Amino acid sequence: MQFESLNIIEPILKAVKEEGYTIPTPIQAQSIPIILQGTDLLGSAQTGTGKTAAFAIPILQLLSKNKVFDRKRKIRSLIVTPTRELAIQIGESFNAYGRHTGLTNTVIFGGVNQNPQTATLLRGVDIVIATPGRLLDLINQGFLNLRDVEIFVLDEADRMLDMGFIHDVKKIITLLPKEKQSLFFSATMPPEIVKLSASILHNPSRVSVTPVSSTVDIIKQYIYYVDKGNKNALLLDLLKDQSIKTALVFTRTKHGADKVVKILLKNNISAEAIHGNKAQNARQRALSNFKAQTTRILVATDIAARGIDVDDLEYVINFEMSNIAETYVHRIGRTGRAGAKGTAISFCDAEEKEYLRDIEKLISKRIAVIDNHAFPLMDHNPTKAVKQQGRGNVGHQVPKAAAGNNARRWSGHMRNN
Repeated sequence: MQFESLNIIEPILKAVKEEGYTIPTPIQAQSIPIILQGTDLLGSAQTGTGKTAAFAIPILQLLSKNKVFDRKRKIRSLIVTPTRELAIQIGESFNAYGRHTGLTNTVIFGGVNQNPQTATLLRGVDIVIATPGRLLDLINQGFLNLRDVEIFVLDEADRMLDMGFIHDVKKIITLLPKEKQSLFFSATMPPEIVKLSASILHNPSRVSVTPVSSTVDIIKQYIYYVDKGNKNALLLDLLKDQSIKTALVFTRTKHGADKVVKILLKNNISAEAIHGNKAQNARQRALSNFKAQTTRILVATDIAARGIDVDDLEYVINFEMSNIAETYVHRIGRTGRAGAKGTAISFCDAEEKEYLRDIEKLISKRIAVIDNHAFPLMDHNPTKAVKQQGRGNVGHQVPKAAAGNNARRWSGHMRNN
């Protein structure tokens, strides 16, 4: 299927081609026709599936059909998303796909001076992409209202719940007109999210792509068993491989991210951290440098990384295993996007073996083990065992599926793939 077959108008189709896209992803192919019909949509899809274009393209087309030529534009579409980074990237997508439509958009989020944002709002825009807190702040200050919104998008709804934004979202919904088209996207559907979707949507069509319990098949996944104290050394050893041009490295904590960056910089490897303690300008600069490949390694915490969309990112490294199995899926979903190659490497110490067991149960597969490396796990029974945290015994054996050809030295193994 080509984009032409989706009945997309020429100005948007031209922009899509200029971006180098010819074949829609599954969620785009399924969602775009539904949205163009004016139907509400409930989408179960995680980042990396092409979700943003799935709603941005039809929104631009619907708004283009009924352009408003008032001197001051009214907000006709609102997209609410949980993080600053994701809001910025959604704004970039609307700019890209809508460059020939004459429609305008702006992105509003907290952590920065509001004056540039309010100045744009006062001039008038067609589309607003916002995080919940700053949106409500500016509404309360009288800088915008939502009474003219025709199309509402709630993106990453489950992450809204995780980050404590659900009450803000409910407030926003009460300020929207009753007559509107609503699009609701969530990677997972816990009970509160199901209840919220029911309060927003009217007779929605449903689209489900890449369930959260699965990982993209094209992503190659590997485990290194390593003592916690040797993780820095192992990371430096892996990064001697110059074929790893860039890598997104995950830690569980902000402090941990800063420590990894410090070690990398000390060893002349360009690196920056992105997490909640960083100023917005610093976070955006770090992301821009990483996209431009002037920074080789971006070290991130989970919440800060949600929504990071970097073209052709081939490597994700889990410096620390996620203690939540679904988060692992979101992490490695930063790579292998839209059919590109992807490799996910995880460092697992003895305390983290139970986390790995949970992950393998969720994704229904054993992750291949690389056991012929310079820093093998020696301390199988650390004093702070996961067992003491109520997570059971940490002494299970290396997965049988890791034996044989998979258990080879990293550098030689990867270069052959």
